[in-house]
Amino acid sequence: MASLRALECLVAVADCGSITKAARLLHLTQPAVSHQLAELERETRTALLNRRPRGVSLTPAGTAALPHARRALEAAASAMHSARAIGEGTGGSLRVACAQSLTVPLVAPVLREWHRRRPGIVVSLRESAVLAELLGFIDTGAVDIVLLPAPVPQGYVTSVIADEEIVLTAPVGHRLAAAGDVRLHELDGEALVHFAPENGLRDWLDRSLADAGVRPEPVMSTSITAAGPQLAAAGLGVCVAPVSAVSAGLPAAIRSFSPKWVRQLIAVTPARPDPLSARFITDLRTRGVRVPRDIARQLAGGDRDAPLTAERSRRGD
Repeated sequence: MASLRALECLVAVADCGSITKAARLLHLTQPAVSHQLAELERETRTALLNRRPRGVSLTPAGTAALPHARRALEAAASAMHSARAIGEGTGGSLRVACAQSLTVPLVAPVLREWHRRRPGIVVSLRESAVLAELLGFIDTGAVDIVLLPAPVPQGYVTSVIADEEIVLTAPVGHRLAAAGDVRLHELDGEALVHFAPENGLRDWLDRSLADAGVRPEPVMSTSITAAGPQLAAAGLGVCVAPVSAVSAGLPAAIRSFSPKWVRQLIAVTPARPDPLSARFITDLRTRGVRVPRDIARQLAGGDRDAPLTAERSRRGD
């Protein structure tokens, strides 16, 4: 197989018409260039150059090989440029998958910044509420990063992104709407908007509530995480969900638990993160989970006795 150096020498000699000038262009000695060309001719088993006292010219075989040699050198340069761009975080592509509820509060702000500051990088995004599907993206090499709540089975490479609060959403006028921080035992027997079996949040919540000896009464379930708090706001029951699932302006009471209940968000990669993935993970960790201002105000205790309604949200109260 011809080396890139030998092809580089062939192209330089063709452009310069002289081995001496080609050697100068390539910062090589004349014998080194002659050796590379001789190796190339041995590899092709034919003469590529007509050597004359006043210079060299290409033989028909050399003329036929020249455009291919140029393309090979251009491809090698492109490969190096692409690899360097990814290493420097200025180019390439990144494939991301995330738990459905994390798209807007966690991923969107970083994507917006990357589109503005790193226009040479193409980021694709896939979403799912199913843990097995998200991990399957990693197992099959379909994505470079998966963002989801812990825990995941052993054997995966993980990086901690943030801690996210688990909150209660209750309809306006519900007995827990104006109760300040909610104790977990207060959910015992309470009508609960739950999540469908295919949503990984269901199993995690079931285990957590069972460990605490709390047994609410599921009245319905949804596979869409963000739909849970919305159904609770509509008066169907209360919903326990990560704060990332609660949309801004929701006409409901959003309450913290006491003690505070959090889950850990992680990034899963097939192996040690490459430079581009590592930059994305760092930016996610720096920004954390974005909580809408009205929800943050409720959780901070500034609006305990007046749960946010649609009318108050429109007025900006």
